[in-house]
Amino acid sequence: MDDIEGALRARIRTIPDFPKPGIQFRDITTLLLDSEGLRLTVETLKARIGGPVDLVAGIEARGFLFASPLAIALGAGVLLV
Repeated sequence: MDDIEGALRARIRTIPDFPKPGIQFRDITTLLLDSEGLRLTVETLKARIGGPVDLVAGIEARGFLFASPLAIALGAGVLLV
C-alpha cells in the first residue's frame, strides 16, 4: 500500500457488522468531512485518468459526491447515472 492509499484509508471509517453480521460498512463521511482527504481523493482520481475527457460519469450515491469536484479538476462536465 502506498502512502496516498494509506492516507485515504485512514480517513475512511469501518463499521463492523453493519447492516448485518459479517458486513464491514465503509463510511466515507469521515473522508468527506476532511478537506485535505477530499482534495487528496480528487487529485488521486485525476492522476489516474489517462487523457482528456468530456464528461465524468457519477454512478449513484457515492459517485455523485466525487463526480463534480473531479469534473471541475478535469475541466469536464458531469453525467449523473
